[in-house]
Amino acid sequence: MIPTPYILFLGDAPDQLAAKVAQGIKDWRPDNAAGQLRLPGCGADLGIVDLTLDQALAKGVKTLVIGVANRGGVISGAWKKVLIEALEKGFDLASGLHNLLREEDDLVKVAKAHGRALHDVRVPSEQYPIANGVKRRGKRCLAVGTDCSVGKMYTALAMDHAMRARNMQVTFRATGQTGILITGNGVPLDAVVADFMAGSIEFLTPENDDEHWDLIEGQGSLFHVSYSGVTMALIHGGQPDALILCHEPTREHMRGLPSYTLPSLEKLRIMVLPIAQVANPNCKIVGLSINTQHMSDPKAKYYLDDLENRLGLPATDPLRYGAEKLVDALDKI
Repeated sequence: MIPTPYILFLGDAPDQLAAKVAQGIKDWRPDNAAGQLRLPGCGADLGIVDLTLDQALAKGVKTLVIGVANRGGVISGAWKKVLIEALEKGFDLASGLHNLLREEDDLVKVAKAHGRALHDVRVPSEQYPIANGVKRRGKRCLAVGTDCSVGKMYTALAMDHAMRARNMQVTFRATGQTGILITGNGVPLDAVVADFMAGSIEFLTPENDDEHWDLIEGQGSLFHVSYSGVTMALIHGGQPDALILCHEPTREHMRGLPSYTLPSLEKLRIMVLPIAQVANPNCKIVGLSINTQHMSDPKAKYYLDDLENRLGLPATDPLRYGAEKLVDALDKI
């Protein structure tokens, strides 16, 4: 286990979305987030106290978590001074980047000299099987999106919170670095060898009680040419009984792909359901989760009402208006 509490390192993140790992920890495990540490020019702010390393040490912080998810998942050279200083002062380091802490010779050397640990959460801890497609007991719900970083993880976590309040049997199943840092376990799906990705999700969501729901953290998008592979593995390995479609309507283009526009929810519905029904013929699309953070309240409510009328599905922003509509939809399955 990674020692808590954390100081969340935002480095030189260019915008809020680039700090989504730190944001997720702050939103869903606030007791673990003692403060943030930013470099000059950082464009992200979690709205929590800024701390120096010395101040964090005085507050009992145990681990510096790299809270940035940059394209390619690399450890920036601009961060190294802070990371090395943190090790020297007695902090562990934790990261979910593809560029592993343990592969950085200077960090390994300093960590060893000071008796500190390097926690790479994007390293598979199991030997996953190849998927067999055998139907499993229990129920599973997967959030799929029109793009990356539109709110798939937040949707599942909000539903998990609402379902626990109803005393429903539910488990949030983390499949990415942020989810793993929030919950303490899961499958780092995009670090699993391709032939074993679907099998890792079968492993993550085993047989369970008939009324138990696994809420599977979504990744990527079928429409994103960079990351569609992980989405396909989740759909076939997860064998979801229910799909939640996720969308951020204010985006001008796909995340990291300026020449690609976002598909509509209608296009996502048409594409994803036949793919899901390959592994689970009974799979249904049950609701819409819309990230309205950049919309005014009246505009957001009008947009959601219009979606419900056009698509015939319950629509909500689970952070802004709650996940009850989505949970109600699951309760009918």
